[in-house]
Amino acid sequence: MLSVIIPHFNQPDLLDRCLTALMPQARGAEVIVVDNGSTTMPEAVVARHPGVRLARETTQGPGPARNHGVALSSGDLLAFLDADCVADPGWIAAIRTGLADPAVQVIGGDVQIHYADPSRPTAIECFEAEFGYRMEHYIRREHFTGTGNLAMRRTTFDRVGGFAGIGVAEDRDWGQRARALGIPIAWAPDMRVYHPARESFAELTRKWDRHTAHDFGLYIAEPLGRVRWVGRTLAVAGSPIAHAPRVLRSRRIRGGARGRLLALAVLARIRLYRARLMVPLLFARDGSDLSARWRKD
Repeated sequence: MLSVIIPHFNQPDLLDRCLTALMPQARGAEVIVVDNGSTTMPEAVVARHPGVRLARETTQGPGPARNHGVALSSGDLLAFLDADCVADPGWIAAIRTGLADPAVQVIGGDVQIHYADPSRPTAIECFEAEFGYRMEHYIRREHFTGTGNLAMRRTTFDRVGGFAGIGVAEDRDWGQRARALGIPIAWAPDMRVYHPARESFAELTRKWDRHTAHDFGLYIAEPLGRVRWVGRTLAVAGSPIAHAPRVLRSRRIRGGARGRLLALAVLARIRLYRARLMVPLLFARDGSDLSARWRKD
């Protein structure tokens, strides 16, 4: 049996859209929504989708919400989907196919941008179409994937342990713990979901506040970590020039030449923002202040 676990926080309309796409393909699966402290529990939304179970986790963060969902679930296969994602009609079938091989323990799928208006994409949509959800790169090069489109065997979850709390990039942390145990994540391109782009540059910076803090924590835990951090800072600052050809060749960016120019503009702005974050961290004890900025009120 497959259990699908969906953490939710103050996104009732997006949760409704998520469940509308998911439930027609969920025959034989268990679907659990775990609210994570929303102003109003999404009881009315869940009631519109018979068979969906609603629970609450009071510890902040999607990681604890996912862990609670696992504790409530009964499936031998676990799938994690974010409330703001729209699953492709073949999403569950792709999960079952990907985990049909007993040797495969964890799979991560593709995340593409859900354009509000594909004929007139926004600058952030264009940027995130290419740089927001690089799941194949993360799986093949960095040995983790996004927890918003992830599936595994329950035995594997039990072996690796639950997802970390709000102060940690739980997707990267979980993937690295799995790798340390010799558990690879397999790339499953047909396991596809669509995620809306962030609506503002401020939302984009909150993401990188958190990831930068997490990365800094990893660097300073190693010998010469602060020296290596200097090199990484310089690389981030110069990366817009290095990545310009990639943007111009991208097939994921809508809007033709206009879309690619918009993507380049956001790329330059966010990489310079990240570089400015990274410089003062050289003189900080850790990145906890940055991590705290991530959660929305």
